[in-house]
Order: sequence, then structure tokens, then C-alpha cells
Amino acid sequence: MRALLVAAAVAGSLLAGAGVAAAAPAVTKLTQSQAAAQLSAAGVTWSSSGNCTTRTNSHCTSFDQINASTVTGVVTLKHASGCAINITGGTEVGHAAGTYSHYNGYKVDISHNSCIDGYVHNSFSYIGLRGDGYPQWQSAAGNLYCDEGNHWDITYF
Repeated sequence: MRALLVAAAVAGSLLAGAGVAAAAPAVTKLTQSQAAAQLSAAGVTWSSSGNCTTRTNSHCTSFDQINASTVTGVVTLKHASGCAINITGGTEVGHAAGTYSHYNGYKVDISHNSCIDGYVHNSFSYIGLRGDGYPQWQSAAGNLYCDEGNHWDITYF
């Protein structure tokens, strides 16, 4: 895998040097079991109204096809904050579409709790209201934390 990534980076550099725009690097996708193992090992929990993980069911919380960088982001949040993290939304259908969407592996929803709320408010920069009126905070890494009222909607770029 690493050899493929290096080859892609070299090819992209050569194309860019020739005046050809290089494609963005490929995003590593995880299976449900891979993501669940990493999250569980870090002490991150998850729940769903349907008590399921099926990606095609909006009542489930699925990690199938989640970006590895999104899982790393959640684990980093858990360790940095010291707070309980419970994921209530992943890559399942039923969320808004778009490039940086839940379905495409860039987003998770997590439950509110006083610990994580305080951490986001005190550690990240308030950047104003999102287009739909919900308040947003941005981490130093550029990730977005949007308070959607009954949960945090987090985008890991």
C-alpha cells in the first residue's frame, strides 16, 4: 500500500511539473470492522436508534467506507479532550450530500456532553454560523465542529 502511495505521489509530481494538474491523493477507506476496532481500542463508543451498522439504513450508525483520517481525528479528539465520545452518526444514508459528507467518510456525529462541549468551546476558534444557522468552531488542523442542537456534526478534512 505504501509503495502505491509513493508511486502515486511521484506520478502526481511528474505530471504537475509537466504543467498537468495532479489529482488529490487517494483517501484510505476503512471497513466497518477496521474502524470499529480502532475506535473501541481508543475507548470511543457508538450507538444508533436501530441498534445496527448497516450503511444503507438511516437508523444505523455505520463506519463502512469511513476515511481512516476521520477515525484518527475522533481518536485524537478522545485523547486530547479526555472526554467520553459517543458516535451517533457515521457513513450511513440519511445525511446531507456533498463532497465532505457523512456518506463519503468525512463526517461523524457525536453526542453532546458537558466535557466535550467545554473542550470544543475552549480549545477551538468560534468561526460563526454555518449557512443553516448552526454555530461552528474550527480546530487548528482545520476540522469543523458544528453544534446542530442535539449533537456535534464534525468534519475531518
